[in-house]
Amino acid sequence: MSMSIATLLKGQHTDIEVCLKGWVRTFRNNQFIALNDGSTNHNLQVVVDFAQTDEALLKRITTGACIEVRGRLIASPAKGQLVELTAQEIQILGDSDAEKYPLQPKKHSLEFLRDIAHLRFRTNTFGSVSRLRNALIYGIHKFFQERDFLNIHTPIISASDAEGAGEMFRVTTLDLNHLPRTESGEVDFSADFFGRSANLTVSGQLEAELAAMAFTKVYTFGPTFRAENSNTTRHLAEFWMIEPEVAFNELKENADLAEDMLKSVIRYAMEKHPDDIDFLDQRLADEEKQKPQQERAEFGLKEKLQFMLDHDFERITYTEAIDILLQSPAYKRKNFNMR
Repeated sequence: MSMSIATLLKGQHTDIEVCLKGWVRTFRNNQFIALNDGSTNHNLQVVVDFAQTDEALLKRITTGACIEVRGRLIASPAKGQLVELTAQEIQILGDSDAEKYPLQPKKHSLEFLRDIAHLRFRTNTFGSVSRLRNALIYGIHKFFQERDFLNIHTPIISASDAEGAGEMFRVTTLDLNHLPRTESGEVDFSADFFGRSANLTVSGQLEAELAAMAFTKVYTFGPTFRAENSNTTRHLAEFWMIEPEVAFNELKENADLAEDMLKSVIRYAMEKHPDDIDFLDQRLADEEKQKPQQERAEFGLKEKLQFMLDHDFERITYTEAIDILLQSPAYKRKNFNMR
């Protein structure tokens, strides 16, 4: 029987024969393998009878090695786990040199993981983020589809700047070392692939507005690109954006739609992946402890999400928002400009 480790760890299946494939996190005492297949941050303990296992095979069971294990899933006598797998057959699918493999079983900084991008998905942080991102993507489509919205695909390469939504990345087939010029000295795009200037999209808004005039309720959900030279955590060169358009909505209905969508998607992710939420909540708490007391966040991750689900969103006017900013401590300390 083939099941994911996430399913097996729930303890609903015992005394069954299973076949598991995954990657070794740790191998202790030539007897206990912590096996992970990416379905959860938690590992399944595989118990090896080292006395009956070839020594050469045992040496190949190293951190990062890819293996296939066949055996019997039983109730675990150890604390902290409901089940464990008694190995009957182990096959090495991919060796990992323990001396060279950079992802050892310890905490690594995000800066370090940038240098080993091909392996970082095996870490708990990237595992949790990836599973939650997947749940959020599904939750977004689920929300709109259940409300009879039509999903439309808008161009990624476009000649439109979508009402000046942001600086754009140029797309061209011209030889940048020998750009053709017009008599006035400007780039001659008539020789380009499209015969005119083109760029990566900054928004699918304009196409969505046109579609709403035919289908009433539509939404786009796809990649967009912004070339603002702002190297902050709040500016991304590439991101996925959700843009619903409803033909007959007023402002209040649009605000209600946004609130309902956010709450629905967050609720779905929290219900689907509570373990990943817990892990990221603890990770954030550990980071907050490193900050001075006055700089720490008021709420933890789970508290923020639950607070959002339990309360209605405030609706204020633009003038009220400006007044709040003018009264804020940051403005009074002149830490930001109101322009």
